[in-house]
Amino acid sequence: MVDATVLIAGSGWPRWPREVLLAGLRGEFQLVLCPYVIRQAHRNLGKRFPEHLERFEEFLSQADFELVPDPSPEEVTQHKGLVRDESDIPIALAAINASVDYFVSEDKDFTARNETTAKLHEQLKVFLSGTFLRQMMGWTSKELEEIRHRKWSDLGES
Repeated sequence: MVDATVLIAGSGWPRWPREVLLAGLRGEFQLVLCPYVIRQAHRNLGKRFPEHLERFEEFLSQADFELVPDPSPEEVTQHKGLVRDESDIPIALAAINASVDYFVSEDKDFTARNETTAKLHEQLKVFLSGTFLRQMMGWTSKELEEIRHRKWSDLGES
């Protein structure tokens, strides 16, 4: 499962989050999303990066993803403190409830290893995009470095 940060970054810039999304499109793993993450990505792209919204919508139309349900409001309330940012609780719970193998995020509230995230990390294997590509998808450091600062113009796109 990926969160909205991966969807947003992957729609806006052709770097590591984009490569995670493309691997999902190619069927290299089963991409999992929940409605809350899709809405969050759509809203944030529309407000902050509307020029990338079309690329995001095109990705969604092409992706063969498993849509898992959002947790109930009661369940979210019961799990206060699971992550620092309360707006991230539904995302964490959706991933946990779906028993996903991996959760990929660019959000430090998920990826940091500290007292706040200890309980979350007991239930989810959380990766940054680049780490996921290296550890789970077998990318080399050289391959990762080649796209660290890549731009759409490098790919002949705008």
